[in-house]
Amino acid sequence: MNQYLRLISIAGVLGVTALTPVSAHATSTEITPPVAEKRAHSYTHHGITIQDPYDWLYDKSYPVIDDEDVLDYVIAENDYFQAHMAGRAPLTESLFNEMRARIQEDDSTVPQRNGDYVYWSEFEKGDQYRKHWRKPASGGEAELLLDENVLAEGLEYFRLGATTISQNGRYLAYSIDDTGSERYTARIKDLKTGQLLPDALENLRGNLVWVANDTALVYGPATEEWRTLEAKLHVLGTPNSEDVTLYQEHDQSFSVGTSLSAQDDWLLIVTGDYETTEVWIVPAADPTAEPILVKARQKGVEYRVDIRDSELFILTNDTHVNFRLARTTLDKPNTWQTVIVGSNEFYLTDFQLFEDFFVTEGRLNGLDQIQLRNYDAPGKASAIEFPEASYTAGLSNNPEYAVTKLRLSYQSMVTPRTVFDYHIANNTLEQLKQQEIPSGYDRDQYVTERLMIEARDGTKVPVSIVMRKDRTEILQRAAIDGPGPLHLYAYGAYGYATPPYFSTTRLSLVDRGFAYAIAHIRGGDDLGRSWYLQGKLFERTNTFNDFVDVGRGLINQGYTAEGRITASGGSAGGTLMGAVINQDPTQYGAIVAHVPFVDVLSTMLNEKLPLTPSEWPEWGNPITDKAAFAYILSYSPYDQIVARAYPPMLVTAGLNDPRVTYWEPAKWVAKLREFKTDDNLLLLKTNMGAGHGGQSGRWNSLKETAEEYAFILWQMGMVDQNAPR
Repeated sequence: MNQYLRLISIAGVLGVTALTPVSAHATSTEITPPVAEKRAHSYTHHGITIQDPYDWLYDKSYPVIDDEDVLDYVIAENDYFQAHMAGRAPLTESLFNEMRARIQEDDSTVPQRNGDYVYWSEFEKGDQYRKHWRKPASGGEAELLLDENVLAEGLEYFRLGATTISQNGRYLAYSIDDTGSERYTARIKDLKTGQLLPDALENLRGNLVWVANDTALVYGPATEEWRTLEAKLHVLGTPNSEDVTLYQEHDQSFSVGTSLSAQDDWLLIVTGDYETTEVWIVPAADPTAEPILVKARQKGVEYRVDIRDSELFILTNDTHVNFRLARTTLDKPNTWQTVIVGSNEFYLTDFQLFEDFFVTEGRLNGLDQIQLRNYDAPGKASAIEFPEASYTAGLSNNPEYAVTKLRLSYQSMVTPRTVFDYHIANNTLEQLKQQEIPSGYDRDQYVTERLMIEARDGTKVPVSIVMRKDRTEILQRAAIDGPGPLHLYAYGAYGYATPPYFSTTRLSLVDRGFAYAIAHIRGGDDLGRSWYLQGKLFERTNTFNDFVDVGRGLINQGYTAEGRITASGGSAGGTLMGAVINQDPTQYGAIVAHVPFVDVLSTMLNEKLPLTPSEWPEWGNPITDKAAFAYILSYSPYDQIVARAYPPMLVTAGLNDPRVTYWEPAKWVAKLREFKTDDNLLLLKTNMGAGHGGQSGRWNSLKETAEEYAFILWQMGMVDQNAPR
């Protein structure tokens, strides 16, 4: 299913070095907020004219950004950010150190067998990136497959993308992104010789799939507009010019991906958007054979396919919004017979096939379920039981087809990330590893709750909360009278659920007296597919209303007070941040908006941007639909800024971000500076050498989280009271 973070705008590849820091002697009083020039610009659709004087911040040569005025403004905002945060450097460093102390620096994953080898990855103490290892399952010396630290040497940004071992165990194919633009380069390592093959695949997105008896790779190249419209075949040792197109998509709103079936004998070619899917299959041993269409695309029908022997299993929403599981045979791929019926109570989210049984995953009342089922009696499920009333759990790394145990992942808001093996024969859970917290963690010091708060239309919205049991005493020691601060987080888009997960960084707020709440608002699929549908297209504003009403409900129930809520969200969650401060700004004491998608109307009108066509099923098409234009305009955060007081805000961006382009947060901040009537702090930080996910490397990323928390604590008056605001 399409449970991914927001995909919007095009990829940028730009070699811009990091900004030179402001002098250590500069203070926040020696620099004034940047003021972006207003340049006349307007556009008209459906008889409505929109004035957009900050449109010039969108460098029209993007993905090349060479407009000096644009760069000067972004750099000026970074200077302003650095000047203000310089006074918070000790707090940021202190937060970073305590966050780092909670991380097991020399950590490793639990080894897992796949074929003749056991595989794992590990961090060594001090390293930013992982090393990847294997050793023979029969015993022998460990073999270093890949050292990300070596690959990242000299790079401002590094991200490892797809990794896949050939079935014979000899070759490792992997891809890397060294700009944050999410355009990957793939290389192939001969594990027998330790050398790289001369083959190199440039400008990729998505998986790398071994086929044709390990003699070829299937990959997805990105177009100039950062769209994946092909599945291509590269035969090892041949020029890229001879690569064969296995599938070509002609609908610019669709995206193509590939994978192998459960027994690795079929190549699955999947194309679709956020509401429609089409799947083709072809023998993995003969990938250039005539592909078989499972079922032609039908608007609004999603389906996922896997194959066991000569049977196809299909997860689909064709007859029920919460999906059913069907099966058919290879000779009749589009004639589906129901195996598990759709249910109003149980949301069927996924399945995985094994030799002797299969597993279904889903959610019941918003809580994760893992169920084992027999092929002969698929309607009967054996659910795995977990020890807590609120948690998140799922299948983890299970690469083999014939298994007697399942690898599972588990956590809750008070239980650190845990790896289990579930032994099928005796229905028992074996704990293999739980996340270690070197500086210490006592779960008995914390309490987690799950509330249902009524939104304005009567809908009950789930909220997960964690706080210290001695929160009252902590607040008293901090001389905080009345209800304490509360941090509220949500995402609310694309059917992406936000589970009640564990976080060590979150403890830096909770241990200072914050309550931390996750609002499971509509737009995600936390309570089923209908929960998602109630927060998209012409019901998008339910998402924003839910968040505001959850905050109000938490205030009314005494968890916090007016102006004592801090909130954060990123990407489409940044849309949420922009919308809620327009709707109810007095509720919030501080807002952090990461790479926020806030210029919704302008972006949805620009079909030249790479992912805009694929976003229309989620947000609406304002080009052709006057009602969609009016509805998006009614909530688009950038367009709804008015003269009023706004809370203190920290906004982030990535110059190379291909999902939310840098100019959206830049334009938003520029317009906020023009209209806001308060003197609250508004900061914009743009990562000049990174993309959507911020800086790479575990310590660099952690430093940015420390920066965010320092801003929140500062603005909530929980540090130096005399610090300039």
